Amino acid sequence: MATVESKYIQQHLANERTYLAWIRTAIAIGGVGFLVTNLHFNPASEVSDWADKIVTAIGYLSIVLGIFTLIFSTISYLRKRKQINEQTFESSHVIVVFLTVCMILVFLTFFAYLLLR
Repeated sequence: MATVESKYIQQHLANERTYLAWIRTAIAIGGVGFLVTNLHFNPASEVSDWADKIVTAIGYLSIVLGIFTLIFSTISYLRKRKQINEQTFESSHVIVVFLTVCMILVFLTFFAYLLLR
């Protein structure tokens, strides 16, 4: 028996692939935080207190940004699923702009770490 979703199989599959790409992105963003923190805080390195604080901020920012990416991508996936079924699809730009601004902040913080190191 055909369902509403079966009429738009290709669109739903593309929506799922996009969602999985956002999940991979969230994992990578969180991983950057762990990587930077682990590379900085090792027994062989002694750096300034400022560098310690910046690296800690990078770690926290990356993890929080990864969590927000998971939340917003899930909301976006569900919204798009509904819009595809209702044929009212509108592309969303909010999540892209938000994540771009957040990643710029993470990169600027990392740049500050490199300058103070």
